[in-house]
Amino acid sequence: MKRTSILIAIALLIGSTLNASDRFKPTKTLKFATRDSIDLYLDIYEPAGSTTLNGKNKPTILFVFGGGFITGTRNDRSHDWWFKHLVNNGYRVVANDYRLGLKGMKKMGVAQAKYLGIAVDMAVEDLFSATAYLCENAEELGIDPSNIVVSGSSAGAITSLQAEWYICNSHPLCSILPEGFNYSGLMSFAGAIYSDKGGIRYKKEPCPMLLFHGKDDRIVNYNQIWFFNLRFAGSNVISRTLKREERNYQIFRFDGYGHEIAGVMNREFLKEIDFLQNNVMQKKKIVIDASVKDDGIVHYKDFSKLSDLYGNPENHK
Repeated sequence: MKRTSILIAIALLIGSTLNASDRFKPTKTLKFATRDSIDLYLDIYEPAGSTTLNGKNKPTILFVFGGGFITGTRNDRSHDWWFKHLVNNGYRVVANDYRLGLKGMKKMGVAQAKYLGIAVDMAVEDLFSATAYLCENAEELGIDPSNIVVSGSSAGAITSLQAEWYICNSHPLCSILPEGFNYSGLMSFAGAIYSDKGGIRYKKEPCPMLLFHGKDDRIVNYNQIWFFNLRFAGSNVISRTLKREERNYQIFRFDGYGHEIAGVMNREFLKEIDFLQNNVMQKKKIVIDASVKDDGIVHYKDFSKLSDLYGNPENHK
């Protein structure tokens, strides 16, 4: 194992033993938009470690939280470990608010599919607003607009993947972004793309993507759900599209697991760092398609509530 990987592994081990009452606080909190009378904020965590590697600047990681578009917050304590590990390794982290379009929804089925599409678009619109704010204030914030990696878990992963798909297909929601903008990379933990126009494809070159998904996921489907032209395409379908189009991507498919994989950001930290250093910073096209067997991840059925999958210490060792 390389020295860098050993140091990261030690940091992860130490981080997994932190007292749950300890909070990792942002450097600053800024309001980036007001929509539907709701003020939206973002937290910025400044890097503590070296911000360059082999002459390349490390990207800013823009994180979108999960919660089924029903619940969740940008500063939930379950994100603290991951944020701190990124910061200590020289990455700036930004976590943004977005409107919860399914809040109050009692059930979700085919009849309610249109509401999912609305919720996804609301979240993407707010993500684009946060991105535009970072670009407009880049000099003051010390951010390179061409070096922003978008990431997300569950609903946040859906939002991130949807946003990149919209950018590559010139969706009207992209009009708020600077001309020619794209993210420099994308990291998705149990995400999918919602389409009301049939199958998915990328008309423009997408940014490098890192996908994690459980093969038995029934919350955010690993394969796809469709009804006429409505499709909800999970990581398996997205990766097939990326492979067919010869894009830059990596996918790790977890055998025997479902939506638990939305909460393994810390557990798979070394894979994420490798992706950031090679596919994003060095712009190498390193394509990986691997099945993962890991008996140490706690199954979702053992959780008392969905939020446990993000904060459960067993998924962060």
